[in-house]
Order: sequence, then C-alpha cells, then structure tokens
Amino acid sequence: MRKLPHADPGVADSRSPGRYLWWVARGQLRTLAGGIAFGTIWMVAQALMPAVIGRAIDAGVAAKDTSALLVWTGALAGIGALQAVAGVFRHRFAVTNWLTAAYRTVQLVGRQASELGATLPKRVATGEVVSVGANDLAHVGNAMDVLGRLAGAFVSFLVVAVILLRTSVSLGLVVLIGMPLLLLAIGPLLRPLQRRNLQQRDMMGRLTTLASDIVGGLRVLRGIGGEEVFHDRYARESQRVRAVGVQVGRLQSLLDALQILLPGIFVVVVVWLGARYAVRGDISPGELVAFYGYAAFLMVPLRTATEFANKYLRALVAARRVCNILQLTPELADPAEPAVEPGRGALVDAGSGVRVEPGRLTAIVSDDSAMSGVIADRLGRYSEGDVTLAGVALADLPRAVVRRRVLVSDTGSALFAGSLREALQAGRPVNDAVLWDAVHTASAEDVVDALPDGLASQLEERGRSLSGGQRQRVVLARALVADPDVLLLVEPTSAVDAHTEARIAERLAAHRAGRTTAVVTASPLLLDRVDQVAFVHEGRVVAEGRHRDLLRSDPRYRRVVTRGEDE
Repeated sequence: MRKLPHADPGVADSRSPGRYLWWVARGQLRTLAGGIAFGTIWMVAQALMPAVIGRAIDAGVAAKDTSALLVWTGALAGIGALQAVAGVFRHRFAVTNWLTAAYRTVQLVGRQASELGATLPKRVATGEVVSVGANDLAHVGNAMDVLGRLAGAFVSFLVVAVILLRTSVSLGLVVLIGMPLLLLAIGPLLRPLQRRNLQQRDMMGRLTTLASDIVGGLRVLRGIGGEEVFHDRYARESQRVRAVGVQVGRLQSLLDALQILLPGIFVVVVVWLGARYAVRGDISPGELVAFYGYAAFLMVPLRTATEFANKYLRALVAARRVCNILQLTPELADPAEPAVEPGRGALVDAGSGVRVEPGRLTAIVSDDSAMSGVIADRLGRYSEGDVTLAGVALADLPRAVVRRRVLVSDTGSALFAGSLREALQAGRPVNDAVLWDAVHTASAEDVVDALPDGLASQLEERGRSLSGGQRQRVVLARALVADPDVLLLVEPTSAVDAHTEARIAERLAAHRAGRTTAVVTASPLLLDRVDQVAFVHEGRVVAEGRHRDLLRSDPRYRRVVTRGEDE
C-alpha cells in the first residue's frame, strides 16, 4: 500500500505537457507495471473465452464427448476465475495510479504556490490555481489510470487476431486491418476536441476567479449595492462557459456515438463473414460461435483505445496548466552563495531609515498608508530593498531563513479551512497552553467561546464564518503562536472596537516582552504602548521617540495620529 501524500513529490519536468506526463509516469513505474500486467491478464482472459467456448462445442457437444466437455468447461471456469482475480488487482492498481498522479500534481502545485508566495497572485488568477487543484489533477490521474486497460486492449487484440488468422486468414486480416482503420476514422475528431477543451478550461478558470472575487468581496458589494451588477456579470460569463461546454459536448457525443457505431459495423462485417464461412463448411459450428464472441469482444479494445485518446488529450490540456504554474519563478530568488545566518540584531531598512531594535516593540507610522505597506514588504523581503538583519543583507540569506526569522502578518493574511486549533498551529506541533496564551493576547477568547466545539470547531475557507474583527484576532493569535525572532504586524487591530484594541495593546507588549516586534499602525491605543515610534514622512523616517513626546513635538505626526481632529 502506497502512503499518500508523498514525502517529497520531486522536481517535475515542466518543459512541456507531454514531458510532464512522462515524468509523472516514470515516478510510478512499479504501480503502472502492475496495472499493465493485471490489465493485460484481465483482458486476455476475456479474449480467450470465445475460443474455449468454441472448443467445448466442437470437442464436447458436437462430438458428444462428455469428458472433453468437462475439460473445456473446467478450463472456462479457470479462465473466469483468473479474470476475476486479475480484475480486482487491476482495479486496485488503477486506483493507486490515479491517486499517486493526482496527489503528486497537487503537491507540486501547492509547493510551488508556497515558494512563489506573493508572486503567485500577480502572475496567475486565483481561479486558475483553484481549477488546477479541483479539475486538472483528475485528468492527469485519468491518463495514468487508463494505461493498464490500454495495454490489455492492445495485447488482447493481437491474441484475437492470431486466433482468427489460424482459423481463417481472411478474417484475421479483416481484424488486423479493420481495427486501425476504425481508430483512424475517429482521429480527426480528437484535435478539435482538444482545442475546445482547452478553450473551456481557460474560461472555467476565469469564471472561478470571478466567483472567488465576488465571494471575497460580498460584504463590500452589499454595502455599495453592487450585488446585482456582479450577479449579471457572473451570469453572462457562466453562459459563455456553458456555450463552449455545449460545443465540447457535441464533439464528445459524436465521438461516443462513433465508438459504438463503427465497432458495431465492424462486428456485423466479422459476423457476416464468419456465417458465410460456416455455411460453406470452412469453419466448424464451434468456431462460428467463437467468431460471435470475438466480434462482441473486439468492441472492448476499440473503445478502450478511443477512451485513452480522449483522456490523454484532456490530460495534455490539464498538464499545460500545471506546467504554466510550475514554470513561474519567484520575483525574489535565493542567493547563489548564501551568507552565514546572523544572530540576534536590529532589522534595518536603509531605504526609509526604519530601524527595528532587537528586544523592543517598535511602531512604524507613515503619513502615506501605501508607503507603510511598501516598508513592511521590504522588511519581510517580499520586495527588493536594502534591508539588513544584524548587519547581514536579507538578499544574501535564503528565503527559507528569512521566512523563519521574520514573520509579516497583515490584513490580507488568509485562514484555511479546518479546525481552529489547526489554523492557530499552522502545521507546527504546539500545545494548547501556548494556543490559549496567544488567544488571550489577541483578546479572542470570545471567538473561541462562540464556536460550538471551541478550538476543535471547523472554520470555513478564509474564515468566512467569522466576522472581520474575529478573523483579524485569529490571524493575530496565529502570528503570536509562531513566535518568530522578528514579528511585523500590519494594522493588527483595524477591524476591532476600541475596548478590544486597548486590551490587545496592553497584552501584546507583555506577550512580546524581550522579543523584536514591529507594528505598522496609526492607532493611538497601540502607539501609547510601544517602546519606540518611527514616523515616516514622504518615505523617510523624520522623527523617532515615544508616542506622547512626538504628539507634542511634531505637528505632522499629530495630524496623522489624530486624523486632523486637533485642527
């Protein structure tokens, strides 16, 4: 039994969709070989049954030989049992191959999304990533699943052709030549089907993006009365996707119909020829019955071959989307020769002059809110900048080291579906005492108490079941649980009331005492609790000191903090 997900999905060959599918197949050769082996046994057993039935009729029934009839009946039972056992194992391997390919694909995309970080939403729409995880991985898995039956179809086709050639050269040639011709007749439909599948896949990605944007901004839409406008837009887009889906369905239905019609015609031809040979005495009654069985069986290899072609084309479309994501490179690359990881020290942004001293709680106040975000991005190395930690440039450190040492938690931080405990732990082994300490600091006890199962309660994707203030406090608690060397909080209390904000301000200073913390905010309640305030004017630090001292000495700072209410 293979354990999933993979400990390491590996490094994919994403140069082309075909190369990616081949790379996936090479990564599970053992289970693919098992699927092919049992798929071949399973289908060859089916192919041999008409021959055994024909021999039972000729050697047992026609010759009135009971012992021969019992022998061939036993052989038929043995082949049936072999087919049943092989069918069970073929199915198990098929499911394993599907799951292995699908898990590897979703792990690769998930890992790539994690490595890209802030680069991903700039390059790829949210709906595109969602569609890869929801639909494309299934098509990649289907391409691996069908390989076992495809191998069995090919081998069983050759077995039937050899049997027919030994019985009648003309019938054998009809099978050997007719089957490839039938496949060629279906071939012209595959290319336009692939093209329309690709078009539908693109439109579905855009529609998913639109839906996620609408859901994410539903509160805002209701506030400005824009629900109807976005509803109409979504309806128009969905109708366009439906129209393309209908076009795909037309081609798919034609392909499915031909998979029945053409083999049906082929069966009629084979049966008609066999009947003529039986009337002329060229073949025995048992061989005629066998021909009927072969004619019915040959529909299976043909349909399997067309099914593979269809699934492979869909897998190519899906693999192209996966490759598009895997080929993206982060805006910030790791250094070729990383510097030695520094010890404890100040985090300094030379561009603005902001200096976050070790062991202190520092606030960053800017007269331009956009500039505050720019500085936070530079300090967390989400954008380029001349930033150092203990004198070592962040650009000279691996991103993994920077992410471990410096944590940025802003208003855009998301919560994933799962239990509240899992959301707070964020994949780290943390006991409940640490969790409750962080929950207390974030003044989120009421959030936990309001949920039916406390920390075990399930959260919806992005924490949609929580209010804005509740979600913000859970995000803050999660950042505190991580306990990084340097914690950067961007507007951590913008969605809470004044009383809650005051409690958070008091508790945050105590919780992070002796550790390096920076808060980007203009809230007087928070600013009054910090050790140092850095005031940024036009992108540069122009004043530093305690909050109350700056209120008295710098009118520009006073206007920002009091929002001009003193004028």
